Amino acid sequence: MPLTEIKLKNLKPKDKQYKISDEKGLRAVIYPHGGKYWQLKYRYGGKEKSFSIGVYPEISLKEARIKAEDARKLIREGIDPSQKKQEVKRAKLAENQNSLENIAREWYETQKRGWTERHAKYVMRRLELDLFPTLGHKAINEIKPLDLLAALKTVEKRGALDIARRLLQTTGQIYRYAVIHGNTTYDITSGLAQGLSKPQKKKHYASLDEKDLPEFINKIQNYDGEPLTKLALNLILLTFVRTSELRGARWEEIDLDKKQWVVPAERMKMSEKHIVPLSKQAINVINEVAKFTGEREFLFTHRTNPTKCMSNNTMLYAMYRMGFHSRATVHGFRATASTILNEHGFRSDVIERQLAHAERNKVRASYNHAQYLNERTDMMQWWGDYLGKRR
Repeated sequence: MPLTEIKLKNLKPKDKQYKISDEKGLRAVIYPHGGKYWQLKYRYGGKEKSFSIGVYPEISLKEARIKAEDARKLIREGIDPSQKKQEVKRAKLAENQNSLENIAREWYETQKRGWTERHAKYVMRRLELDLFPTLGHKAINEIKPLDLLAALKTVEKRGALDIARRLLQTTGQIYRYAVIHGNTTYDITSGLAQGLSKPQKKKHYASLDEKDLPEFINKIQNYDGEPLTKLALNLILLTFVRTSELRGARWEEIDLDKKQWVVPAERMKMSEKHIVPLSKQAINVINEVAKFTGEREFLFTHRTNPTKCMSNNTMLYAMYRMGFHSRATVHGFRATASTILNEHGFRSDVIERQLAHAERNKVRASYNHAQYLNERTDMMQWWGDYLGKRR
């Protein structure tokens, strides 16, 4: 009598393994530990054999019958289903060994000895974030140029044009390594640079590189000038707002319960209200600022006139004193944050929104001050933690 789902569910384990038949050689094998496995009993080459189909209930009775019929069809065609299954496994193993990720990691191990630790980590991070998720599992000799171009275009859509080009260069090195070792026949990256966008040349404020952050953060902590200036530098690094937005910050804009700083539209470059999620580190700085100016209108007051906000060049001159003249500007913190956040895989739209870039025809047709707020909140806390580790 054929099996039913109800009967299968009610089958209990015994001290020894036992089998319950369904139909046409299909049977359920019940093990003492309670596992239920599907098998097909068949004859091939004059011998009785069994073909493993899978585990119940992961494979239902209906699915097991379909798989059993597929196996019987192979037998009718003169093919042993068990042997066919092993051949598929071997092919899959060979494909995995020849996968882009496997070859890339092999190449990486041969190259990293000549790199700095920082560069080695950067190369692998880019591969793991931007290449392996979409193409890593594929056989390196089966990936088409358009497949790779599509992956690079995804990176471009984040606004990370330079990263896309560097990733193309790295992939080219991996393919040339694969050609030499017989894993593939040609380098598919040749000519793909023509399909990538060229980064626009534009005026940049001098900004810190990632490698300069530990030195800069250390100098802020040891700054012996005005305490409010030191705190202002800490907060603008944590929030990467514009200098004018920080200088004009009022206590009424800070909501520590919501962990937000809401800059009103009249103080924003694009005349749109802007929410700055406050990390734990930023809140700690603001609590310190409150000890100095908590009873005043502005967070950062003028040195000689506490009814006015901090003067325009106060933070910049402090950076000069710390030895960063011509090396970085206060506004440059925004570029530093943008570069690092892009390189760590945060979405370009989220970064641009937090920077309050609102070029409506280029970035986003609709504009909402709370757009991506959850993602931005997570990103700002990550940024606070990241800076904390650079001390």
